[in-house]
Amino acid sequence: MVRKGASARRVTQTSGLQRVDPGAPEPAPLQTDPPDPDDRVYLRAAAIFQNTHLEKPAAQRLISFGRRSEVSVPEVRGEAAQRLAYQLAFNTLKYQELLEDVLIDSGFFVSQPMPDGGMSLVAVLLTDLLDRKFLPRLPPANQEQEEAAVREVEACLLRFRTKLVASLARCRIKHDLLTLENILPEKIRHRQERARELPLYAWINTLRSSFEEVREVLRTSGFACVKCVGQLEGRSFCKDTHCQDLLVFPNSVRRELANTGLLSDCRLVLQDKSCCVGPWALRPLLAEGGDVLMTGCFSARTVAHVSAVSAHTHADTHADTHTSPAQSSVIVCVGDEPQAQTDELQNTLAEMGCKNVKLLPVSLESLDVCDVRLQEVRVALVMPACSLSAVSNPVDYIMQENRDPRLMLDLSHGSVSPEVLQTLACRQRKDLQRVSQFPQVRAVLYSTCSVHSEENEDVLKTILSQSQENHSTAPPYRLSSPGLLQDSVTEDEDGSQEMKARFFRLEASDHHNGCFVALLTRQPEPEVKETPQEVLARAAAKGLLDGLHPHQPIRREGRGRRSRRAPANQVPATKTRPHATQSDQSRVAEFLTHEMKGSSSAPTVYHQSDSRTQSPRSPSPYGSFN
Repeated sequence: MVRKGASARRVTQTSGLQRVDPGAPEPAPLQTDPPDPDDRVYLRAAAIFQNTHLEKPAAQRLISFGRRSEVSVPEVRGEAAQRLAYQLAFNTLKYQELLEDVLIDSGFFVSQPMPDGGMSLVAVLLTDLLDRKFLPRLPPANQEQEEAAVREVEACLLRFRTKLVASLARCRIKHDLLTLENILPEKIRHRQERARELPLYAWINTLRSSFEEVREVLRTSGFACVKCVGQLEGRSFCKDTHCQDLLVFPNSVRRELANTGLLSDCRLVLQDKSCCVGPWALRPLLAEGGDVLMTGCFSARTVAHVSAVSAHTHADTHADTHTSPAQSSVIVCVGDEPQAQTDELQNTLAEMGCKNVKLLPVSLESLDVCDVRLQEVRVALVMPACSLSAVSNPVDYIMQENRDPRLMLDLSHGSVSPEVLQTLACRQRKDLQRVSQFPQVRAVLYSTCSVHSEENEDVLKTILSQSQENHSTAPPYRLSSPGLLQDSVTEDEDGSQEMKARFFRLEASDHHNGCFVALLTRQPEPEVKETPQEVLARAAAKGLLDGLHPHQPIRREGRGRRSRRAPANQVPATKTRPHATQSDQSRVAEFLTHEMKGSSSAPTVYHQSDSRTQSPRSPSPYGSFN
């Protein structure tokens, strides 16, 4: 359940409690078993469980696991230890009802009083003991110190071993369970089976390397290149069918891949495919230049991927030119995150070679639409917090992508509560509404890992409807194809295809998690062309021609000089300006030329001249990576 490479006496890492048999004899532990987790791993898992568990109403609550957000989550060292803590907490959430029944039926919670919040640690340790059939733990050799609370709770549970096992057997008989895993919803069991088969995905960091170099390193390390994911076996890899900078490996070669050195020097970056589709879809949108604005919920790896795609697109676009404009910047709204997280983000980006990323220590809502720092932004990438309902391995995903651990409660039960779904959809609409208010943004890429229409199509319908209503102040948005290799058409319930929107939708399978990507682009305004007479009439109405009448005929005097002849019915009078001087004519011609140029081009608010091609770019008021 929570250990890699466990021996035959233990279950697989993601199988949970499926093979626990209280009546079976206990096999002797093998010497090849890896050491058990550090005590602090259990403390961290207990804190995560306490902050995310299903809290029943007081009238129905027999066991209290402590109030949420009243416990600090202790830190553990190493990614493997963090994954163990998250996996333990997730498995405890999945079996919370069963654990409560066992603790009540056995009388443990009555005879062994625990301090406030102590039952969370009891639940986590009981989950682990059931997984290893109450075998004693093998203390890790590198454990810094033992935690007294963990040892005391574990000793209490071991003393109650007989009663706990008997209670577990009664629960299995009561629910007619062949295995304990059968108590889980069908959707959860199906996801667990998928999670076991998910391959590894890694994108090529073009800021550090290239596909040719990575392929050669893999070849010399014994990896063979195959044509498709279905042919992956042993030391092999293939290119992804949607993202050309993404490589796919079997899950079993994680250690061999790490030994190549490609991961340690950031030439390859492990990341779920559902997180890589959005950055890769930006590539055709960045061909014309301009900065990228990122907002939502994502990890440093996603920011680095956008940075690499942006830099590589810029290099390809201007490869044949002697001079090229300044490189596009990736502007990230980090909001009010703690300084420690911001520093960690900067360090990670620096290690990956990102030099075109700039962090704004403000939230999206507080940004002014006319902020000078955003005047070159042409594309926005919105990756909001979502339900992760299209993810089969939520523990790894939440860890790698810095997602809210509280999502594990809904994911552990296989369904998202209406309240959570409504909260997420409201947040997503606000993000899209805010981004659509920036007049210089020409395209918005929206990406989620959700299967719910409330977070996908319904959000887009609302934004498109509002964009049409406000078209008098800005051109409306329309849905365009994201330019990937798969389109799908959504129909209304009456089959009228009113929306006719093309999305990129990746359904969850044994080969990858699911995702949803949509592209919003601004419709160009129709060209407004004015004749010279209309321009002069408008200028005369504003008093800009200084007494010259736009309909007054022009005659030539002398060599090419022109003057205006007075109409026949006009009574001669004392004239202060007998005819238009050459300076007057030049002024009118200059005004006419300027006005005609302005009326025959697109609105300047959407097609501003790129200051980077005319003058050196001024220093940015916010940080960048050099």
